[in-house]
Amino acid sequence: MIDFPEIFLWVKPGGMASAGFHLQHITGILDRLFTYARGEGLNEAQFTYLSNEGNEPERDGSVNDLLEVLNKQVDKAIKQLSNTDETTLTEIRGVGRAQIPSTVQGLLFHAAEHMMRHTGQLLVTTRILNN
Repeated sequence: MIDFPEIFLWVKPGGMASAGFHLQHITGILDRLFTYARGEGLNEAQFTYLSNEGNEPERDGSVNDLLEVLNKQVDKAIKQLSNTDETTLTEIRGVGRAQIPSTVQGLLFHAAEHMMRHTGQLLVTTRILNN
């Protein structure tokens, strides 16, 4: 995202998701999946964030703003990982309103996988827009 033109942040090339969406979504998935891994449900702020992913914010929507929020979320995730007792990795956690069963390890793995998938999509999107 270094030197990425702000004017392209919310552009959807070929109808694909915007770079801004990917930055928001990576932040959101880390927050949500790590919340479930702690055995907690989502709060109203998390539901609001989810419903706004992909929408250009009226304020705090620049590349730097989105990266700052993402970096803070990554720092929180790393701290949670550092404090996760390995004996809890196979414990069952409910996901979503339906409380679909997963494990702590499954949720942490899925967070990493999903984050990397969107990071790859972000790289493709920014490359397309920069050419």
